[in-house]
Amino acid sequence: MPVLILGRGLILGLLLASLSGCGYHLTNAAPGHLGVSQKIWVPFFSNESISPTAQTVLRRAFYDEIHALRGLNPAASEEIADLVIKSKIISYSSKAVSYNTIDQAREYSLNLNVELEISKKGQALPLWKGQLQGSKQYPANTNLALQRNAEEQALDAAARIIARKFISALEESY
Repeated sequence: MPVLILGRGLILGLLLASLSGCGYHLTNAAPGHLGVSQKIWVPFFSNESISPTAQTVLRRAFYDEIHALRGLNPAASEEIADLVIKSKIISYSSKAVSYNTIDQAREYSLNLNVELEISKKGQALPLWKGQLQGSKQYPANTNLALQRNAEEQALDAAARIIARKFISALEESY
């Protein structure tokens, strides 16, 4: 009987140890760094590309990813923001990357290049500045509506990739 109680106690202890956290926390969660309760302004991206929707998709992806990954809140305007992003879409391209046996496109690759800069209100030097690229492959389709839908989904995925890369690069710059 005492062995059974000791065994249960040991199992309970191991279970509690595995459920408790390992002590990791966000490195930039301290006040003054990127973190909760700061407001961020992401304007529409300046667009030098051929895509009329890329700027809207990128802006939405940035707000979604920044809020989800860092807990930042969107600002209603640039004047009340703690952080401000400046952005420009450099290029947008979609090209066939694989073909079937009768030489028809089977898969496309969408590439998006963006120039970004983020500044803290009242500071002259940017926190981070650089150029990022996101790409996503999508299937070809003979139905034009389904083809366009696949391209829009690839654009959304590429925009989210860029937003995540931006957050990572920003956090690494601290």
